[in-house]
Amino acid sequence: MSLIRLADPDFRVCEISFETLLAIQAEAEVKGWATRWSSVDALRSQVREGAVVLRPLMREERGGVVQAYRCLLLFAMTGDHNAGGIATIDIDPARLESLERIDRDPVVRRTLARMFSLASGGISMISKE
Repeated sequence: MSLIRLADPDFRVCEISFETLLAIQAEAEVKGWATRWSSVDALRSQVREGAVVLRPLMREERGGVVQAYRCLLLFAMTGDHNAGGIATIDIDPARLESLERIDRDPVVRRTLARMFSLASGGISMISKE
């Protein structure tokens, strides 16, 4: 798998609905992809219904053709109204292409890429000194 960088043509940030996430999960289950929740029920137990932000992290290619994208998901967690979570899921290239982008502005694009970088590295609430 190769990393997707900000300047790559397949870099994008998309806001998806909870229902779309459920459909992506179902597709990943059918295709037997390893990077997904163990079940829709497991997803529902961790992800609160509402908007989810998605960004491709890596692409899986065979013979020069993209087979799947491994995406980062940023979402609200169930049980805690202020806690967010970040996880990965594999997605079909056609599905990714069909999602509406929210990163068309270059400044917004860089900011969203930075937000995902910070979230995947871990964010902690701190007390200022």
